[in-house]
Amino acid sequence: MVLILNRYRFILSLCICALPLLAFAIASRLLPGFGREFYHSPMYILLVTTTLAVWAAAAEYYQLASTDEWFRESTCLRRIFPACVTTYLIVIAIWFVVRREGLPRGFLLLSTALLLVYTPVVRRALLTLLRIGPRRTLNVLIVGTDWYARRAVRRLPKQQFPCRVVGYIRLPGQSIHVKDAPVYELGDVQPMNLAGVHDILIALGPGHLANLQDVMRRVDRFCVPIRVVVDFGGNVFAHDRMFQFGRLQLVNVSRSPAESLAYGIGKRAFDILFASLAVLFAAPLIAAIAVTIKLTSPGPIFFRQERVGLHGRSFSMLKFRSMKVASTGESDTRWTVENDPRRTAFGTFLRATSLDELPQFLNVLRGDMSVVGPRPERPHFVQQFLQDIHSYNSRHWLKVGITGWAQVNGWRGNTSIKKRVEYDLYYLRNWSFIFDLRIIFLTLWSGLFNRNAY
Repeated sequence: MVLILNRYRFILSLCICALPLLAFAIASRLLPGFGREFYHSPMYILLVTTTLAVWAAAAEYYQLASTDEWFRESTCLRRIFPACVTTYLIVIAIWFVVRREGLPRGFLLLSTALLLVYTPVVRRALLTLLRIGPRRTLNVLIVGTDWYARRAVRRLPKQQFPCRVVGYIRLPGQSIHVKDAPVYELGDVQPMNLAGVHDILIALGPGHLANLQDVMRRVDRFCVPIRVVVDFGGNVFAHDRMFQFGRLQLVNVSRSPAESLAYGIGKRAFDILFASLAVLFAAPLIAAIAVTIKLTSPGPIFFRQERVGLHGRSFSMLKFRSMKVASTGESDTRWTVENDPRRTAFGTFLRATSLDELPQFLNVLRGDMSVVGPRPERPHFVQQFLQDIHSYNSRHWLKVGITGWAQVNGWRGNTSIKKRVEYDLYYLRNWSFIFDLRIIFLTLWSGLFNRNAY
């Protein structure tokens, strides 16, 4: 089982690592204007060699040769695009260090586009060949006969790597929910009865995990690889690996992008840069809004409100004041509704255009928020939603943001909290820098005037 996966992963790695050669070859055919001198020069050889090396490292970093997505019908475009962009940005930087002139921009752009197209095509082609080509059927022995074992058998792959169950081993006192193969008692089955077994899958539910060590010791005499079926529910995927921490073996059952260096360092650096530029360029607008608020209604310019952020910690979020001064208890426990009488005339404009959110870039610089992330909620409503909505607290695994995936899809203001959480969890599972940039673009494109902002 593992040998077959490693074999296909190795083939896929070779194909993917060689793709820049194909992209360069096609680009040289489509752009003959550079001349034979360029394509036979030492600089071209250096360019090809450097690109191959950088692309191989990027493919490994972004796990483009991973076979996990084969079973989920994924195209891996979310990883292929940043891998291509990263590769060519590094190649361009190296080119300027080695040689500051004569960069073949058109050639590099075309080869980048070709590589972006060829990578998912090669992955799909290999998967198609795997499905239609001759395949070896894996004979598996299942330890377990209850509903947990039956569910594990149903989830075995049927197309890419066909598996045939040759028998079940029943533990003492275990119920029988399987019918498609012979059932043996744990103490009765002998190695000679099950010749040809390739893998043993131990499928024990939570109630039998205490017997795992004894079961492994007793089936070890079959001299075939032993696997343990691990099922922690629908939120734990194949990439959530076991890891060693001291003398403990742990499984990440609540994996979060916030634990990665890309999120912790890269996203923070981007937030500081973006927020600094936003404050700098919007300074005249911020000053004008502050003066207008002061002239049109009595009270402070800024409105501070306690919100819940990363890991459930509270912080003071800033906004331009858009309502009449009221008690803290009222603002902390009451939603803003359409035609809300508490709004000021200028505040209505600020809320409709989302300009009241501009001071939150100061929260970003302070580290309380990010530019992109789930919108922070008030503690009163967090306690309420924790009781009513499953997985609501998962959105606090990431730093809260000024804009988010739910907001650019219209789920803001007095709208469905369940749909908002659904979009927040999608963002949590699929976070990437490209996804953040997409949300920022959608915010600038369509988020200025929002029908649910009142």
